Amino acid sequence: MNIQENQIIGELVAQDYRTAAVFKSFGIDFCCKGNRTINEVCESRNIEPVLLIETLEQVTGLQEGTSIDYQSWPIDLMADYIEKKHHRYVEEKTLEIKPYLDKICKVHGDHHPELFAINEHFIATAGELAQHMKKEELIIFPFVRKMMKAEQEGLKIDAPHFGTIQNPIQMMMDEHTTEGDRFRKIEELSNNYTPPQDACNTYSVTFALLKEFEQDLHLHIHLENNILFPKAMELEKLLNKI
Repeated sequence: MNIQENQIIGELVAQDYRTAAVFKSFGIDFCCKGNRTINEVCESRNIEPVLLIETLEQVTGLQEGTSIDYQSWPIDLMADYIEKKHHRYVEEKTLEIKPYLDKICKVHGDHHPELFAINEHFIATAGELAQHMKKEELIIFPFVRKMMKAEQEGLKIDAPHFGTIQNPIQMMMDEHTTEGDRFRKIEELSNNYTPPQDACNTYSVTFALLKEFEQDLHLHIHLENNILFPKAMELEKLLNKI
C-alpha cells in the first residue's frame, strides 16, 4: 500500500484493519477521531510522518492472512454483524465485569483508590452504551436495511421521521467520542491495564477484561464511523435521486 501524508487515518484502517494496531502503538485515536490526516495526527503528537508511514507500510505489505475485508461488505450485513457480534459482546461483558469491579473495589480500594474512579467510569459507559445501542437497533439499522431493499428493488424511499440519516448518525458519532474519551480515562487510571504487584487473580482478570472491552469498542466504533455510516449516507443520497 502506497501511503501518503494527506490520507485520512480512518479510511486507511477501513482499507486494512491491521493498521489499527500501528495507530494504537503510536497513541493515535483512529476510531472516534479517524477523520484526520496522517500529517495532522503526526503534528498533534509530535511524530515524524516518515516513521509512521514506514511502520504502516511494513504492516500492510505483509501477507493478508486472516485480515477481514470489512470494506467490501454490504451495509445491511455490516449492521447485522455489529448488532450480533459487538452489541451482544457489550451486553455480556458488562454483566461479567461489573461484579469483578465491585469485588476489587471492596478488597483493594483502600490501597488503590483509583479503582473507585475506574468503576464509576465503567458504570457510566455501560449505561450510556446500552441506550446508544438501542437507538442504533431501533433507528439506524432498520433504516439501513430499508435502504438496501429499496436499492435492490429500484424503489424510492419515503423521508424518515428523523429527516435524513445524517441526523442520528451525527448523534451516534458524538456519543462514540464521549465513550472513547471515557475509556481513555480508564486506561490512564489503570496504568494501561497493568495490575499492581499486590493484585489478586480477580484484579488481574478484571484489568484484562477491561482491556479486551476497550479493544472491542475501538473496532465497533471504527466499523460504524469509518465504514457503515459513510456508506449509509452515500446510499441515502443515491436513493434520493431515483
